[in-house]
Amino acid sequence: MEFVLQFIWFFLWGLLWALFFMTDGYDFGVGALLPFLGKDDTDKRLMINSIGPLWDGNEVWLITAGGVTFAAFPQVYAVMFSSFYTPLLLILFALIIRGVSFEFRGKIESPGWKKLWDTCIFIGSVVPAILFGVAFANIFQGLPLDQNGYHGNLIYLLNPYGILGGVLFLLWFLEHGSLWLSIKTPGQLHDRSVVAANKIWSGLLGVSVLFLIATYFYTPLYVNYLAHPILFIVPLITVLSLLGVKFFLLKEAYFKAWFASALTIVSATFFCIIGLYPNMFPSNIDPIYSLTAHNASGSQLTLTIMLVVVLIFIPIVIGYQSWAFYMFKDKLSVDDLANEEAY
Repeated sequence: MEFVLQFIWFFLWGLLWALFFMTDGYDFGVGALLPFLGKDDTDKRLMINSIGPLWDGNEVWLITAGGVTFAAFPQVYAVMFSSFYTPLLLILFALIIRGVSFEFRGKIESPGWKKLWDTCIFIGSVVPAILFGVAFANIFQGLPLDQNGYHGNLIYLLNPYGILGGVLFLLWFLEHGSLWLSIKTPGQLHDRSVVAANKIWSGLLGVSVLFLIATYFYTPLYVNYLAHPILFIVPLITVLSLLGVKFFLLKEAYFKAWFASALTIVSATFFCIIGLYPNMFPSNIDPIYSLTAHNASGSQLTLTIMLVVVLIFIPIVIGYQSWAFYMFKDKLSVDDLANEEAY
């Protein structure tokens, strides 16, 4: 029974990260695109208000993923906050700055004031996108773990495969964000967003192919797939979803393109999670020191209680977010910026 619970929680852990990347990914993308697609203050306000009612709810999945790591896999949590202390702290500061910037930007009608907070929104969106990619790429290829713990620093994490992971995540989120703006914004901003989505897609395709090739040489992620070829259906879904983004862009079906992008992110995350199993923090010094879903989990009682809680509350959160998406599904207009609630 304990083995089954550990197995379930490993994939629930992966699912929560996938949901975070899928939901918060597009508003990271919008923030990163702010200085490039926002030609004037009206454009920038439209971009910010396109994610305004949703961005903070999306970050619930990050808190949930962190909480699950702490409760279900306490040893992984302990190592994570020692090995990734600096990047996690930078991500935290970036998220705080970004959240504050949304609120403060419109408090004073001054070009300098707004430019300051626009810069903060950009930094607060780009930094987490890159660092999440760097962190997970390093997990995939293994960390210098032994009986004395983690041996490494931020510079160690900035290796070629880690940097490639950071670029891939950033392009994922830029594509996701530009598609979101294609759905939500009007006029010339919409047109620029569509052009950006098409251009970014080409770069994303190239980096994705490069990442898949590098993954074969840098990581053991393909071992599970070669042992169980049926699992190759997951990367196949990822490839088809990514191609679907371009197909729907050409058809001017922007919501379908965004949905295909969301499916690409979720299936790509599971491609890596499945390849990683049962490891969570693999050691590249000796596999005996790897933290797995089985040697780093909490007690059976803890996993059981948490599973009951998750089965009750995760559907509630998904229902709330679905309702929020439905309530704010309409395309924005300049008139919406006159509302008191608008940023």
